[in-house]
Amino acid sequence: MRKEIMSEPTANHELTIHTSSLFDSKNKRFHSDFTIIIDTKTGLITNVKRRDNNSLPTHNVSGPNVIDLRGLTVLPGFVDAHTHIFLHSYEDVSSINQMRDESFVERIVRATNHARAALDAGYTTYRDLGTEGLRDADANFRDTINRGIIPGPRMFVATECIASSGGYEIRQENGLAGIGTTAPRISDPADGVEGVRAAVRRRIGAGADVIKFYADYRKRALRFPQPAWKGAKDVCFPPPDDAFTGQRSPNVILFTQDEMNEMVAEAKRSGAPIAAHAQSPEAVIMAAKAGVTSVEHGFIPSDEALQALKDNGTIFVPTLSVYHVVWGEEIVKTILHHVKAAYDKGIKLAAGGDTGALAHGENVLELELLAKAGIPVPEVLQAATLHGWEVCGGDLCGRRFGVLDQGFVADIIAVEGDPTKDIGALRKIRVVMKDGVVYKDELGNAPSVYKS
Repeated sequence: MRKEIMSEPTANHELTIHTSSLFDSKNKRFHSDFTIIIDTKTGLITNVKRRDNNSLPTHNVSGPNVIDLRGLTVLPGFVDAHTHIFLHSYEDVSSINQMRDESFVERIVRATNHARAALDAGYTTYRDLGTEGLRDADANFRDTINRGIIPGPRMFVATECIASSGGYEIRQENGLAGIGTTAPRISDPADGVEGVRAAVRRRIGAGADVIKFYADYRKRALRFPQPAWKGAKDVCFPPPDDAFTGQRSPNVILFTQDEMNEMVAEAKRSGAPIAAHAQSPEAVIMAAKAGVTSVEHGFIPSDEALQALKDNGTIFVPTLSVYHVVWGEEIVKTILHHVKAAYDKGIKLAAGGDTGALAHGENVLELELLAKAGIPVPEVLQAATLHGWEVCGGDLCGRRFGVLDQGFVADIIAVEGDPTKDIGALRKIRVVMKDGVVYKDELGNAPSVYKS
């Protein structure tokens, strides 16, 4: 049950949090003996100051308007930069069955559970990049959280993603009109410079915070279709299906450079960040040159693609978790090496796991995989906090988060252990606060100004 701040807890609505280890996401370092002051009426941090380490007694001093988090590691709430709130783990049900066969009601109910699980795991912000068959329902779902109807992360949503005709859609052999099964629309199709401009305008009008388009996709799946049901026969002599070079259903560029340029320009005119799904090096290069805020996936190793990201200041969201779920260890090892090369080149990384393909609540897997790639833990934590705010649009978000500093929102998590020594500490979430409201407290330290 959500814990709400009472309307008049104190005269000045001030809450004090004491820490012994505090992560500074701007400077990628930990500070000792800092105190955070929060205005519970606005949910904003009003001051962060160093204490004399002898100014407090050694025993827990939690009480009215005070939360003592000494002995834990305190960090900004995490941002998952690539999620799908209406999807659940592909290990349970395939994406096509979820999108085609699960009811609207079931998917909304599941999403409500997903939001709670994410918040419990320390994720106070979600950048949700496509409803996968539920049209613009993510905007309405976002608003239920913002209105305090259900608990969940702060959400920045894309509504439907934009793809060219036949680009991103459910592909099934039994789709003959009037005879076969039907499948929902899973993208907003648009073609030509004027068409894609109109599509961006439709997304903005539908309530999108962020625009997403598919720069490429494996759209030729029905040329050599895979067996899709028990007992189905495979086609004879299909081409190789290697993850990087396979031709059974290769990545196909969906837009021209002019079309990508126009989507970016229209998003910027509307004050919205823009993300590009891009897996092939060619798509990554085209999207980066167009000026997108971020490139999602980009898993195929390419020095030229990495250079394009670097040259254009594009944020890279490598979504390692989804590859961990669907592919084998050797493929993932190659992708991890590629992401480490991106880090070594100085490309800004944000952490998003394509969560939904894996269970909501397991989001920290992305941070573990970034660390496994060889990226220092403070850099991983910055990718999951400050860079998360930036990839959501930075000041376009209308609220600052991802940093524990004056003027930023009080999104605060506390974990047991030192993540620089054991990244697994990030799974030991003991306290979660979003916008100055405590949603999880395993220590029993929430002060009396809170009620269930």
